[in-house]
Amino acid sequence: MNQNVFIELINPFKDKVFRLAKRLLTSTEEAEDATQEVIVKLWNKKENLDSYNSIEALAMTMTKNYCLDQLKSKRAGNLQIVHNNYTDREPQLDKKLEDSNSLEWVEKIISQLPEQLQILIQLRDVEQYEFDEIAKIVNMNETAIRVALSRARKKIRESMINTHSYGIQ
Repeated sequence: MNQNVFIELINPFKDKVFRLAKRLLTSTEEAEDATQEVIVKLWNKKENLDSYNSIEALAMTMTKNYCLDQLKSKRAGNLQIVHNNYTDREPQLDKKLEDSNSLEWVEKIISQLPEQLQILIQLRDVEQYEFDEIAKIVNMNETAIRVALSRARKKIRESMINTHSYGIQ
């Protein structure tokens, strides 16, 4: 496989790899390093990539594993997980502030969830992966994923309702 074919193969999902790494590692620089590391690992496996059903699922699994390894090795650094892919369409200033505040609360709530739930939310709700693809990436069955996502969304919803009802969490 030549370099051009390889680039065409990974281009459709390299941004997803970066966003998952960014979700888990917070730092843009660390996410870029993780993305590069995964692409290098894929390059080193380029002769065997045809044997995989989904190269994208392989890349996402590699990204998840690499990032979790990084987090484990830097656990003492007390890294937090933040999602920064939010863009608005220039609403009114008060709406912008309210949206920003709500997003910050959702990010805070998500960051308090276990890593596995954070990964599931990122893959399903942000990256829009199908359940069968997520199952391959995280090595869980689809029913367990649906249940975990339902519980995580319920926690987020309840926490947001409490925040908006009482002004504090």
